[in-house]
Amino acid sequence: MEDNEVRVSERSAYLEPGRNCWRIERADRAALVVDAADYFRLARQAMLRAESQILLIGWDFDTRIFLDHEPDDGAPDRLGPLLSWIAKHRPDVSIHILRWDLGAPKLLTRGTTIFRLARWAMTRQISFKLDGAHPFGASHHQKVLVVDDRLAFCGGIDMTATRWDTRDHLDADKRRRRPTTGRIYEPWHDATMAVDGGAARALGELARERWADAGGKPIAPPDAKRDPWPEALKPAFQKVDVAIARTRGAYEQITPLREIEALFIDMIVRARRYIYFENQFYASRLVAAAIAKRLAEPDGPEFVLVNPNTVQGWLGEEAMGPVRALLMKQMAEVDANGRFRIYTPVTEQGEPIYVHSKIMIADGETLRVGSANLNNRSMGLDSECDLLIDATLEANEGAGERIEAILADLLGEHLGTAPDKVAATFAAEGSLVATVEKLRGSGRTLVPLEIEEPNALECKLAESELLDPESAGGSDEPASRPGLFSRARARFRSRRRR
Repeated sequence: MEDNEVRVSERSAYLEPGRNCWRIERADRAALVVDAADYFRLARQAMLRAESQILLIGWDFDTRIFLDHEPDDGAPDRLGPLLSWIAKHRPDVSIHILRWDLGAPKLLTRGTTIFRLARWAMTRQISFKLDGAHPFGASHHQKVLVVDDRLAFCGGIDMTATRWDTRDHLDADKRRRRPTTGRIYEPWHDATMAVDGGAARALGELARERWADAGGKPIAPPDAKRDPWPEALKPAFQKVDVAIARTRGAYEQITPLREIEALFIDMIVRARRYIYFENQFYASRLVAAAIAKRLAEPDGPEFVLVNPNTVQGWLGEEAMGPVRALLMKQMAEVDANGRFRIYTPVTEQGEPIYVHSKIMIADGETLRVGSANLNNRSMGLDSECDLLIDATLEANEGAGERIEAILADLLGEHLGTAPDKVAATFAAEGSLVATVEKLRGSGRTLVPLEIEEPNALECKLAESELLDPESAGGSDEPASRPGLFSRARARFRSRRRR
């Protein structure tokens, strides 16, 4: 603990445990895992190496999904049967599964799921619980897997249907099939972060705390000696400090947390050259206001966002599309120097690739991966968890090269080109926007996001925050901040009158 306190004192002033992060912990190894084909396979390997405890905390789980299409170890390839197999063959391993309670009735319509849950209920080692410890209308949105407190995954990937895909995002890949209907679903882009050491132990604490908040019996920390880190997972970082940031809405005796919101704003304020986002949404008023302020500067940073073409999920395009349209119009009005872009990725044949990842890279110095979306809910209502590696910290010397390589790798995936070419083009152009524009082409690429102007009713719904509130509305939480929307809606009205 004393060593950690010394390291904290060396930090850049902007990282403040208790304000924009929960804590800062050491990881001997850390790695970004892109797309669920790799994550599911690696998670399966890690769980099979567990000695004491597996914690699965998520928005949703589907017991029927394939974790590995070609395993060679004799254990099951699907999530539900795998966990049952581990309980039978590893009697010392306890498994705790926590899922958001809203939408739980859908579990009963998922084929054999009801029988799997009934079997788990009679299995001593497996505990399954629905999480209802959140404000009305809130979502438990964290996606965390912890194995023995020695390895943890934290990011945007849910262990559920329609998430599996490879980084190739092939057109009509027959392995992308829905469990119930067998229909092929669209390509899906996602990401998570793997960490070990103190960072993994901290995420174990977070998961056990969330379990207890949801009404579960307290879970003791595990006692395990074996290293569950999969041999196939090559660490991108070694011996780095990792900041952990959370969002939590006020509920009964649970106090609200807005660390994620503060960290987003601090990163935008600190950026000098560019910020790269991958996110499912672009709907946070606070984040948009911070970006608009930087765009108004004559020599501020560039902002490149990678978004899905249309929004899926329980919020849906009808709720979130008009919000994004309003904010994009507002950005266009303040972006006098052309430093703001939103793109969407497409396959070789031009099919949209759905973007569900939550990644933020700033200046080639900070890498942030987690569950938080760029919407209001993720700032103060839903439960979220993000991880941050900052190369400017003395303890993280050398991490910047890896972060720059990760940016080139991600853009290479989206643009259908080699990461080395992305890095060389970026070095020559000196501009992230110019790099993307130069490398965009036909086939697999990024295309500028085109939006439809929302009508009056859609504008009113967007401004109301009815489906995307910033908080549960308690007295100790901030009031709504709709200023950007009010101005954008007024401009839309003015244009219509002309």
